[in-house]
Amino acid sequence: MKRTLTVAAAVLAAALSTACQSPAAGNPGTAGAAGQGRGGTLVVGMTSSDLPNLDTVLNGQGFEGTRFVGFQLFEGLTHYDLTRDDRVPPVTGALATSWTHSADGRTWTFELRQGVRFHDGTPFDADGVIFNLDRYTKKGDPYATPALQSAASEYTGTFASYRKVDERHVEIVTKEPNGHLPDDLTHVYIASPAAVKHGDFGAHPVGTGPFRFGSLTPGQRLELLPNTSYWGPVSKLGKLVLRPIPDPAARVAALRAGEVNWIEYPTPDDVTALKDTGFQVPTNGYDHIWYWILDTAKKPWSDVRVRRAANYAINREALATGLLRGTADPAYQAAPRATAAYDPKGDVYSYDPAKAKSLLAEAGVAGGFETTVVVPTGGSGNLTPVPIAESLQRDLAAVGIKVNIKTIEWSALLSQEAAGKVPYGADAIAQSTTLFQSEALLPLFLGSGSPFWTGHYANKRVDELFIKAAQSPDVAGRAATYRQALDLVTQDAPWLFVVNDRNPRAIAPAVHGLVQPKSWFLDLTSVWVSGA
Repeated sequence: MKRTLTVAAAVLAAALSTACQSPAAGNPGTAGAAGQGRGGTLVVGMTSSDLPNLDTVLNGQGFEGTRFVGFQLFEGLTHYDLTRDDRVPPVTGALATSWTHSADGRTWTFELRQGVRFHDGTPFDADGVIFNLDRYTKKGDPYATPALQSAASEYTGTFASYRKVDERHVEIVTKEPNGHLPDDLTHVYIASPAAVKHGDFGAHPVGTGPFRFGSLTPGQRLELLPNTSYWGPVSKLGKLVLRPIPDPAARVAALRAGEVNWIEYPTPDDVTALKDTGFQVPTNGYDHIWYWILDTAKKPWSDVRVRRAANYAINREALATGLLRGTADPAYQAAPRATAAYDPKGDVYSYDPAKAKSLLAEAGVAGGFETTVVVPTGGSGNLTPVPIAESLQRDLAAVGIKVNIKTIEWSALLSQEAAGKVPYGADAIAQSTTLFQSEALLPLFLGSGSPFWTGHYANKRVDELFIKAAQSPDVAGRAATYRQALDLVTQDAPWLFVVNDRNPRAIAPAVHGLVQPKSWFLDLTSVWVSGA
């Protein structure tokens, strides 16, 4: 989820200078592999209600916007290696080829890739990096807006300074040790300074990514074309078309009618029928959880026994295998299954209505209570949010918790959360999120004093463990510390842990070459469409 807020946590450190390494070779998993073809037009039906904003970090449509627009038009100094399906994608070089950092983990030096040009033909260089960092961080920059700088601060909020070292190197110094700066920089896009200075950049975006801007029909259709001068593998597609189709049934209908040849998140009820008629439905686990944020400052949710009771009251297995038809896995703890922080021994909340009733009685609400949850009608990673909420509503009613459901459009919900508000004065918010896809955001979801609405959750020990993890140079050690912190979160139950999505998408038989990674994001350069 992209949010317009400021990073507010200490971040990872490393004791020794280190350098970026090339990704290890592996066997990519593919969908629709059919030789080494190329060409065709890929038309994607997105879940969003609108097309993403095209001005770099402004986006507005969550990680779905990043997946199909941000990471296709633009690049940061780094990016994710999305070419394999059997591991969490590592960060590797994009506009930087390598980097080192000081022993205290604060000063980072990036060696820039040579010979790269923006889509408008102007050269990428160190001055271009500084121009973009000024636009994102420098107060009063003539090419910035408060909204753009607020959005960028998610990933640049730890910067203390930056400078051009020479024509081939730039340096970034962080306020505190930041071991995940390379991860952060995947989202700090570098735009063409010439195009930004020309004006109206949101209508004519220019980056260095594998696709370039083609045309836009606002709210209806965005066309991207392959960047034939791309420094990496050139896209096999002839054209990429994006269409917002927020209604799941309408997306499936458009796929069946041939109006699109790829849809994000097909209706679970349609998955079997789609497979039976030749459509591909690839899935893979990734860093995702669908959950309710509970207001821990408001009675009776302020009592941990009540929050635990709600978690014991819901039948996640039936939800995942029934309503969602196996397109999600039950979430019995805070850590998503497809992350290194997942604790195989930490699946606490089995389906146990009797225990739920017992805990409610201990908390003095044996007769139950009434509560209100705000549910988005759709949006990036939110699956089928209203039917899921209705299923949970029935389970909770069985133990005496009467849930009133209020719906809201996804981007409107995000805007209010970012302002520290909860719509309708509700007691809970239903939504999805990532925890580790962007480590800089983790303390914002579960740390004390977050600037956006988190249900007022605070645990000093969790904060301490986040800081400890942030100071560890060891990847495995850092994961173990995060696991310890999230085990505490699981016990505190500030959320109703529901499911981990498996990221299904439905694809026409003519679409080939997709690698479905363990990620929110995709490398579309390997995809092509036959017979088109």
